[in-house]
Amino acid sequence: MASPNIIVILVDDMGARDLGCTGSTFYETPNIDRLAAEGVNFTCGYAASALCSPARAAVMTGRAPARVGITNYIPGNAMGRLLGAPYHFHLPRKNRTIATALSEAGYHTWHVGKWHLGGADEKSLPTDHGFQVNIGGDHHGGLYHIPGVYYAPYVGRDGSVLPGLEESREGEYLTDRLTDEAIGLIRSRADERPFFLHLSHYAVHMPIVSPPPLVDRFEAKARRLGLDRVDPLLPGEPHPALHYSGQVIQRRTVQSDPGYAAMIANLDWNVGRLMETLAEEGVDEDTMVVFLSDNGGLSVGVEGSITCNLPYAEGKGWSEEGGLRVPMLWRWPGGIPGGRVVSDPMWQCDLYPTFLQAAGIRPEIESHRDGVSILDTLTSGAPLPKRQFCWHYPHYSNQGSLPNGAIRDGDWKLIQCYETGRTTLYNLKEDVSESFDQSTWRPDVTERLQEELEVWRGEVGAIMPRNNPFYEDILAGNLPTPNGQGRFPGENE
Repeated sequence: MASPNIIVILVDDMGARDLGCTGSTFYETPNIDRLAAEGVNFTCGYAASALCSPARAAVMTGRAPARVGITNYIPGNAMGRLLGAPYHFHLPRKNRTIATALSEAGYHTWHVGKWHLGGADEKSLPTDHGFQVNIGGDHHGGLYHIPGVYYAPYVGRDGSVLPGLEESREGEYLTDRLTDEAIGLIRSRADERPFFLHLSHYAVHMPIVSPPPLVDRFEAKARRLGLDRVDPLLPGEPHPALHYSGQVIQRRTVQSDPGYAAMIANLDWNVGRLMETLAEEGVDEDTMVVFLSDNGGLSVGVEGSITCNLPYAEGKGWSEEGGLRVPMLWRWPGGIPGGRVVSDPMWQCDLYPTFLQAAGIRPEIESHRDGVSILDTLTSGAPLPKRQFCWHYPHYSNQGSLPNGAIRDGDWKLIQCYETGRTTLYNLKEDVSESFDQSTWRPDVTERLQEELEVWRGEVGAIMPRNNPFYEDILAGNLPTPNGQGRFPGENE
């Protein structure tokens, strides 16, 4: 079989239940649902991190974020009783990427959209990591505090325009423009060599800015369903990070935000346009499409809780299922029988080796050492390999999570809090909402998984947070609240 074209549609902050095919009854995603119906829907697709930059590093390298040295969103800074571990503020060049491997194998390699793994100053743009074309990708994680944000001109908080998008039309919407660019690359490719398109949307990340007609439509839907009369937010505990001192974490319990629904609907329309282009260009059968999110939906925190991940607990920034489970859809008409649902776990690190096998390229075990190829599962329905999944987040998240680590082994999942030392244990087969801690009931499993998580941290070189000697003085107001994290040693690697 000839090497397929490969398209990754990477969405920012979309929750595992934000699609019609994954359980939403408020959001509308007919085009993405069709992707799932014609391919394979992994209902336990995991992010390698509950935050964006680490997860994106895992997609690119096939390596766990702790091994790469990017464990927080760039340039996240926070402290509480602990000081967060240092980490890289860009993707170190010693990490080989899937774009590099495919480019060397003769693929066209195109990046369109969000990058958030460094910028020009660090020589860490997409074109420094194997992509031949970069449109819209630099150090920005999102477009904040700028009037219009998702509308042209596409200006980041530092005043710079996203590369390749300097020319724009008045009233142009970013998700539409990025899709236009992706379609243009497919239509204007110079030859019949296969292509790798990494279409990484800034949507559906905050701030929520959506086309007004779509917002009107979902406001009417919310009224029709009575959702406008439901208070969706549940107040919780105080935020543990010092820079959010005095603020209370809120959790969203229902999907009802019209602006967010409108962003999803627009994204869905653009996915439909892209798929139509594949058919029109005659490459639909020969193109593997993967649709996923970088991390779970933003459902908890103090900066806006805009979706609901229930029955999965918590959301973006947390190591509970709501923060780590993401939509994960694969479609390849010429190679993957459609209409299947797989409930066994896999994760983002698996993309790299799967793409290599699909393209007929020898595995690069040392490069993508935390992922395995799932091509046999996709093409023949073979069982996914049984393995452990481990996470390391040695920081305070903006969404309210304490520094922690987690491990999943079979049906068991353990979360270890680095600040308090508390360990919780859940059986996900019986309790997917992680509401019943079995650590005292099953001390044998708890002890085993604690030890195995510790061994894994040593193997990947995970850096732990350390005690904050200034915590009490800062809390008492005797010292200002500084940033709590530094760059990882060796920033020029």
